[in-house]
This record gives sequence, structure tokens and C-alpha cells, in this order.
Amino acid sequence: MKNIYLFFFFLSSSAFAQGVLKESLKIKSAILGKDVEYSIYLPADYDKSSRSYPVLYLLHGYTDDETGWTQFGEVQAIADKQIQSGDAAAMIIVMPDAGVSWYINSADGKTKFEDFFIKELIPYIDANYHTRPKKEFRAVAGLSMGGYGTLIMATKHSDLFAAAAPLSAAVFLDDEIVNTPDDRWNNIFGILFGKDLKGKDRLTEHYYKNSPLKIIETANADDLKKVRFYIDCGDDDFLIKGNMALHSTLIDKKIPHEFRVREGAHTWTYWRTALLKY
Repeated sequence: MKNIYLFFFFLSSSAFAQGVLKESLKIKSAILGKDVEYSIYLPADYDKSSRSYPVLYLLHGYTDDETGWTQFGEVQAIADKQIQSGDAAAMIIVMPDAGVSWYINSADGKTKFEDFFIKELIPYIDANYHTRPKKEFRAVAGLSMGGYGTLIMATKHSDLFAAAAPLSAAVFLDDEIVNTPDDRWNNIFGILFGKDLKGKDRLTEHYYKNSPLKIIETANADDLKKVRFYIDCGDDDFLIKGNMALHSTLIDKKIPHEFRVREGAHTWTYWRTALLKY
């Protein structure tokens, strides 16, 4: 009888094995000249297995940090459920703190987050964790500002990512940028593209180099086809117009992708379900 109890104990422990979540670890960045915090999810068998794992880079939204997806996005519970059910492969999930950098290099050169992400963060993760360090085992996803960052990484560095999921991505049409109120421009976009710019003067070369719509419009289609795109935005989201334009631009470019519009708004409730589906 004792052996039967032990059998069911181990069976139960295995069935409900949880991954390990480590929050606010630090990586020293020479490019940014500071420590950058990141959180990481490791699958349940990480310390017990000799295998290597694919990696998902999961990006937070504006004014959030590396704990957004861990605290509000319930990433550990979602990943555990999907992996245990067999709907997802065991994976490592990396969530870096990007501040309000929008994951790009600023026009003034003072903040080069895109360079940090590509040249320091990915190599660091591959060197310090049991990853499968090839494009086909690397994906990127994110919400809002993180959705914008997802598009930046996947379109400008299509040789590094197999899949990308911009969720409620902050994609803007040119006329939305031109007509943005001055205070909003200076407080949100000015540090990226230049303060006190007005009207069409905001549509600079640097802006277009970091506009997902312009990047897709001018990129080599064969390069973009190397990435599997999954786009998801709520029908009540204030960013739905930009996401529909993204969908349209990809159609015009003949880039295969999945586009989902579901009931919902710009909320964590929506993003948790979006991550589950992705």
C-alpha cells in the first residue's frame, strides 16, 4: 500500500510541476552604461534535464518594467498550463526592462536599446542559460509598446527570430503622428525622435527607420517571410486602427500572417488571453 501512495504522490507532483520564475535579475550593459533588469521563466525540468530550450522574448508596455508580465500578465501560470497540456513546448521566457525606450535607438544616440537587445541581451541569455541559440528556436512577443518593439525586432532583424506576436501593438499612421498634441509628442515621442518637432517635421528619416509600417513597406519581402507573424488586437482597443493598417500593409506586401480581432480593449484581461492563444 505504501508503494501505491508513493506512486500517486510522484504522479501528482509531475502533473502539477511548476516552472521557476526569477524576477529582476541584472545584466551589465556596456552599450547602455548601466545594469538592466530582466525576469526569466525557466521550465519545470530545467535543472533536472540536460536538454536545451527555445526562447521567447516577452516585452512589456509603456511605463511598465520587467515585472509587468510576471505580476499582471500571469506568465508563469499561463506557461505552466500550456507546457503541461502539451500545447506548447517547454521554453525559456525572457522579460527585459526597457523603460520607456520603445526598444529602439533614440535619435540623439543617448539610448541604444535596440543595440543592447541584439548585441548584448540575446548573446548573454544564450551564454548563460540552456538555450537553443538558433533563429528557428527564438521568438519575440509583446504588448502595446512591447508590440511595437516586437515589430521592430522582427522586421529589422528577421534573421534572428522565427516568430513574432505583436499584441495590441502601438502602431501609428503618419497622420496620427503629425496631429499628436505637442505635449504628448514631447513627453512620449520627443525623447525618441526629437523634441519640439511639429506637424510633418516629425516624419524624419529616423522616425521612418523605426516605423513598422514604413519598414514593412520598404523591406525585402523575402526577408519578412522568414518570420511567422501573429497579430492580435481588441475591437475596442484605441490602437485598432494602426493594427488594421499593419494587417493591410502585410497583405499588400504579400507577407503571410495571422490577424486576429477579438472582443476586448487595451487591458491585461485581453493580453492574458492573447498570450494564451499565441
